[in-house]
Amino acid sequence: MPISPDFQSTLLQPWAINFLQCYPNGLLKYTDLCNILQLTAGYHAELGGLSFSDMQAHHQAWVLSRMRVEIHALPKWRDTVTVKTWINSLENSRSIRCLELWSGDQKLVGCETYWAVINTQTRRPDPLALPHEHFIKNPERATVQSFHKITLKESVTTLETYTVKLSDLDIVNHANNVKYLEWCLDHCDAKKLMRQELVAFEMNFMRELNLGQEAVIGQEDDTFVITHQGKTCFALLLEWKTNS
Repeated sequence: MPISPDFQSTLLQPWAINFLQCYPNGLLKYTDLCNILQLTAGYHAELGGLSFSDMQAHHQAWVLSRMRVEIHALPKWRDTVTVKTWINSLENSRSIRCLELWSGDQKLVGCETYWAVINTQTRRPDPLALPHEHFIKNPERATVQSFHKITLKESVTTLETYTVKLSDLDIVNHANNVKYLEWCLDHCDAKKLMRQELVAFEMNFMRELNLGQEAVIGQEDDTFVITHQGKTCFALLLEWKTNS
């Protein structure tokens, strides 16, 4: 698709929070927060001519590798919020995208994401084939801390062996990455989550999971890990309020 006449290097996208996205107390679910952020990133890429369809013309796709989310407060049912997003850097096959969620003039969430361009035929990193100079890169940061490689524990306690189902799959035919977060949070204290005691979380995505595959979910302290046949697919680090 051509670059949209509405394209701007920094996008401000409004979202109305509906009841399907919320916990029983009316606050936005952490998983739906990630969905809103990623949908905004995808829409911005589409406006700028870097959508999935544009990339596929060159057998390429964006793959999310790391994501850090810092939460000051969660929006609630019926709120209208704005997600602000921009590209911090884009070189060869790697890009850092920043996102912020605002309610009026109050910043509620900061997020930093790390993406790689993958050749969908070779499954290897590939320099971006499409022009991106019209995206003005903004070095401004959206989070206090940057994403990093999560240190995996030597031993973890197995919580569940989960079989990937049709409802877990997305348009590219593997488990949507937000599903990994959902499976792990389901093993956390629901009351702490709804009291907004989770103030930050970081995710590393390493391997895809497909329909019918077994995902072994393990935990050690505040680190979760999902493996398949002994290989790590996903790691999650949770940061809680210090007084919790």
